[in-house]
Amino acid sequence: MKTFRISLVIAFSTLFLYTVLVGYHQGWNLIPVFFKDILSISWAGQFNLDFSFYLLLSSLWIAWRHKFSGKGFFLASLAVIGGMLVLSMYLLITSFYVKNWGELLMGQPNTNES
Repeated sequence: MKTFRISLVIAFSTLFLYTVLVGYHQGWNLIPVFFKDILSISWAGQFNLDFSFYLLLSSLWIAWRHKFSGKGFFLASLAVIGGMLVLSMYLLITSFYVKNWGELLMGQPNTNES
């Protein structure tokens, strides 16, 4: 788990720095550029569309992991907007509250089930 946590810190730090640099140099108006690329039917658009489905899938997983609770939907909405910045931080923080990989992936066991 230690190696996993280190990789999450590296991913978050690298992406955060890159995001700040891009925002500084090109501005923070990502959404029009993102969808313009998709509509251009180009490789940049293909990547953005692929990434959009990844964002939806990862946010659905977070909502599911929290049994579609209010907290789960809140975290999912952050993940669909924040991408890997949010997912890496979510996984890092969550990794300190679980006992094993199964709990990390599946969530806390439901003790109310028979």
